[in-house]
Amino acid sequence: MSHNISPPDSSNVTGDLAPWGQEDLPAPPPFTIRNLFRTIGPGAILLAGSIGGGEWLIGPTITVKYGMSILWIATVAIALQLLFNLEAIRYTLYTGEPILVGIMRLRPGSKFWAGGYIFAAVAQLGVPALAAGCASVLFATFAGRMAGDGDATALHLLTYLIIAITVGILLSGKTIERMLEYFSWVMIAFIFSFLIAVNLLFVPFSHWLKTLTGFFQFGSLPANLDPLLLATFAATAGSGGIGNLVITNWYRDKGFGMGAKVGSITSAFSHSEMQLSPVGKVFPITEENLTNWNSWWKYVSADQVWLWGMGCLIGMFLNVNLATAVIPENTNMEHLAAGAFQARYMAEQLWTGFWWLALLNGFWVLMSTHLSNTDVLIRTVTDIVWVASPHLRERRKMSVSRLYYFFLAIATIWGLLAVHWGHAIQLFKVLGAVAGPVLAIAALQILIINTRLLPQQLKPPLWRRGALIVCAICYGSLSAAFIWDLFFSPK
Repeated sequence: MSHNISPPDSSNVTGDLAPWGQEDLPAPPPFTIRNLFRTIGPGAILLAGSIGGGEWLIGPTITVKYGMSILWIATVAIALQLLFNLEAIRYTLYTGEPILVGIMRLRPGSKFWAGGYIFAAVAQLGVPALAAGCASVLFATFAGRMAGDGDATALHLLTYLIIAITVGILLSGKTIERMLEYFSWVMIAFIFSFLIAVNLLFVPFSHWLKTLTGFFQFGSLPANLDPLLLATFAATAGSGGIGNLVITNWYRDKGFGMGAKVGSITSAFSHSEMQLSPVGKVFPITEENLTNWNSWWKYVSADQVWLWGMGCLIGMFLNVNLATAVIPENTNMEHLAAGAFQARYMAEQLWTGFWWLALLNGFWVLMSTHLSNTDVLIRTVTDIVWVASPHLRERRKMSVSRLYYFFLAIATIWGLLAVHWGHAIQLFKVLGAVAGPVLAIAALQILIINTRLLPQQLKPPLWRRGALIVCAICYGSLSAAFIWDLFFSPK
């Protein structure tokens, strides 16, 4: 039978939320290749959401403008965000709670942090810019040309179709996380297969070496660098703020660690009767539980280091390698032209069918990111409200799934109105402006949570604590540079 547990720093642990329950840590499946691919998956969702921003839009934009020597920023950013993700997941494996719930346990209280992170999520992801990008690429794929001024009606209808498809995907499956995972694997397989093939066909080996070298030219920065574009690149080379935090929600719904004991957000047509608990459960420190803990970390490491981390680096390399090989230097890329340039070049040089294939790849890149971003936004708001409002949970017939779809309906209506506000690069700069402070602040909060609230045996080693401090300093400095440039730098 479960019972409440109060760790040594109980006054710091509970905050104004209920204390944790206690059960033993479930054992993961034996670590085999088959079980590996059946168990991992949250990293695939995060990778699918990452590749459309930093890798397909911002990476080519900034390297075509400033050169490959800036790619070391991506190396550092992905490494820091990888460690950020792992430390956020540490808390979720122990408690079954997403890291945002852990943050809500900190002073000055759950309501304060709930409001702050809901605001950050809406500011970062509130305008579904990539739905319009999907529509533009889809139009060009089948029309054989880029859309012009006279195609506004067709683009609007295609945008609405993309938003409707996204809603349909999020309505299906047993759990939303599982359906996102299926779609993410399919999209990743198509995107990477295409990118590898066209890089092998079109890019000379000497250019591959030049691009690869750029990832290790640490400290090199060009003159007159746009601080906001740099901040956006540093954020979206990985997952960019809120997405890094929501990875723990997917781990909970997937049933990693103590997540198996607290429930998940089920889809609209699921028959599961397990309600999502607003409060997590922790496990006593026993030899068997520590053995299971170490086994779970093997799966987490595979999911984050080899799938997400290496996937981000390879995705950035392939996109930038192709873009810089076929797009002239100093080309204005601050619109959705990257796919069109590449498609036109390949169609002219080898086979006209590459126009269709390249733009179809662009559609999947943007669609995967739009789908992931939509879930990140709705999931963040839903989980926070579900935990912060006991009165809402007590309402008759209220469930976390109904709350999720209520917020999805609001976001869909809003998206149909707001999706045409600016092009993708402009809106991704807004993402970068918000993501930097989120990563800086949350890194310190994760450090506090994992060093104060976890048992001694589960606390992160010193080098990982140092990495969180470095993450906070780097993204805090980029945010400060952007604010200085925006408000104080002479124009």
